Amino acid sequence: MQNTLIIDGKAISAAIKEEVREQAAELKTQHGIVPGLAFLLVGENPASQSYVRSKERACEYCGFHSSTVTMPASASEREILARIDAWNIDPDIHGILVQLPLPDHVNEDCVIEAISPRKDVDGFHPVNVGKLVIGQEAFLPCTPAGIQELLIRSGIETAGKHVVVVGRSNIVGKPIANILLQKTAGANAVVTVTHSAAEDIGLYTRMADILIVATGRVNTVTAGMVKDGVVVIDVGINRVEDASRERGYRIVGDVDFEGVRERASAITPVPGGVGPMTIAMLMKNTFRSAERSAAGR
Repeated sequence: MQNTLIIDGKAISAAIKEEVREQAAELKTQHGIVPGLAFLLVGENPASQSYVRSKERACEYCGFHSSTVTMPASASEREILARIDAWNIDPDIHGILVQLPLPDHVNEDCVIEAISPRKDVDGFHPVNVGKLVIGQEAFLPCTPAGIQELLIRSGIETAGKHVVVVGRSNIVGKPIANILLQKTAGANAVVTVTHSAAEDIGLYTRMADILIVATGRVNTVTAGMVKDGVVVIDVGINRVEDASRERGYRIVGDVDFEGVRERASAITPVPGGVGPMTIAMLMKNTFRSAERSAAGR
């Protein structure tokens, strides 16, 4: 087995949040502005409630103020849009996050598009997505931005490398492909996107210098599907039954970690790899929005 780098997302995300914390304190001192992040939670989904609490704790650590509004699952789309409109014009709110999924009767696309692109710190608004594609400055979706940050801070070169992305979601697959295509530092890669329609995903994954897997399916990639020296970024979060664990399950990714690490030069663990980066990048995006506000942009 080669000496494989286990990319520590917990440590890297902690470093980013500490940087943001220091920058936020300086922004407050120089301009009297405290970054503000608003959360909208519709319904009582336990996972969504847990995610929002984690984000609230990150705000507190970074010196931000946060505002959380919880609406019943029966809330109308009009009521949700009215709440977003109020935050759009609130000068103390620099970022708006609507926790997904929303109830079936609410059109998620309409809700996302109602958020001002200047406060779209999730990076899902079509304006920000379009700017990303054409290479203009924009808020990047947090998980893909976190993947790029993991690569940069781990000293992994992307320029000219063949990046293969497994998965084509709007949340991870498409944006990370577009991020790494850009002719900028930390990108400038040759990118291939493969997905479930491929007859043989392994045909593509075996060509990857850097492999990013985001399918939501256990063992999408196994040891025989990668070449020696590959860098593997596993975005998956899956529950697998495990009677030996107190909770009755364990969390694994989309990649066979133990098998693939034997061949990889670097790999992210699950948990503790990509996951912690999402909230760290949300904090970074929110700070950038507040900073723009201070500059009158």
